[in-house]
Amino acid sequence: MARNRVRTTVLPAALLASVLALTAGCGGGSDSSSGDHKDGPPVVVATTTWEGAFAKAAGAQDVKVIVPPSVQHAPDYDPKPSDLAAVAEADFVLYAPFEPYAEKIKEAAGSKAKLIEVNLDNDADKAGTEVARLGKTFGTGAAAAAWQKNFGTEYGALQRELKAAWPGGKAPAVVTQVFTAWSAKMAGAQVVGTYGPEAVTAQQLSGLSAKKPALVLDNAHMSTGTVLPDSGAKQVKIVNFPGKDLDLLPVYRDAASALKKAMGGA
Repeated sequence: MARNRVRTTVLPAALLASVLALTAGCGGGSDSSSGDHKDGPPVVVATTTWEGAFAKAAGAQDVKVIVPPSVQHAPDYDPKPSDLAAVAEADFVLYAPFEPYAEKIKEAAGSKAKLIEVNLDNDADKAGTEVARLGKTFGTGAAAAAWQKNFGTEYGALQRELKAAWPGGKAPAVVTQVFTAWSAKMAGAQVVGTYGPEAVTAQQLSGLSAKKPALVLDNAHMSTGTVLPDSGAKQVKIVNFPGKDLDLLPVYRDAASALKKAMGGA
């Protein structure tokens, strides 16, 4: 996933001190580079539910998420001492490059965990690649493969449902925010323009409106309001982050439901 809007988080000295006190005696050790663990399945700490859902899909059973699902923009979250203490017990810490605090979390906690950067993109092919990679890293490749098989079946069904909902049997023209393009691909839509993550400028507004899209796919986590006012296009809110159950599939189901409704196929 490309960079989102970032606010750099600097952990206060007092916070670091309290965390070091909490984690003293938790042990250091060398970084883990595979799924071989003495005490059973790997312990995974994920910065958000998105990374957590990728970990769960890959077969991780013990997953702790730091940023609460209620936080709309993950980089704005300030880690607490308890968050950093949890990292000290982890085998793996999953983060995205737009989360500036991830490495500070590991450093502050003195963790032995392996820090893994995750490509957060719900594009079906990219998500499958990440799940397979994480499964190999965790030593849970069989579970990851089973998830991918089930995902492929359900994703294919959603694609067929969306195609059946095309107005007049023709793929709709859409404008999409750069981080919701995966939903346009799932729908088989014709992408005539993209925008973001910055707000649409007057020049972009004119150019995108001229494309006469039927739909505008808006990123619910980075919404800039109505993107193409007075264009006649229906704006569809697409949610990227899974819920607290760390299940990726509802993200695709919910996006498909929203798209079908907008296309008049609900």
